[in-house]
Amino acid sequence: MRNRKRIWVPHLFHHVSNRGNRKEPIFRNVSDYIFFLDLLQRAHKLYSIEICAYCLMGNHYHLQLRSKHASLSTVMAFINKKYADHFNKKYNLTGHLFERKFFSKPAYDHRSNLNLSRYIHQNPVKADIVRRPEDYRWSSYSFFISKEESAIPPYMNVSPLLHHFPGSPLEKKQSYVEWARF
Repeated sequence: MRNRKRIWVPHLFHHVSNRGNRKEPIFRNVSDYIFFLDLLQRAHKLYSIEICAYCLMGNHYHLQLRSKHASLSTVMAFINKKYADHFNKKYNLTGHLFERKFFSKPAYDHRSNLNLSRYIHQNPVKADIVRRPEDYRWSSYSFFISKEESAIPPYMNVSPLLHHFPGSPLEKKQSYVEWARF
């Protein structure tokens, strides 16, 4: 089977996802999640990536990611390789951590961007892990609930989602939270 050419549109956010080989866990404990989030911060410093939504599940992850300067392949090679090396060393494993190359699909318009963020934030609810997205620790949903801007890491850029809603910054967040819950 021939690999399709990956689409990378630098000014758009993309849905980027990957799953553990044989659907096995890629996050075994809290420190694994923290290490992955640290990699997002490192990728932000190296490649100026922006993320407006993410969700780290037990055996896969979802990112709503934009990379204006480096290709998605470059960014994800960094993240996936560093994470797989860390995971394999930590757990004394060898071989592939991820099932295949990462999935990516651009969100071509504002509505697609909003719907993608809702899909990402609803992932743990649909998997019956939590009843509400705010109850899941490893997603960016909490940044939309937080009243403190300082709580948002530098790689996060929630404004592309919030600018669709009227009002003050706090009112925009509240509107997004209500909308994203369904």
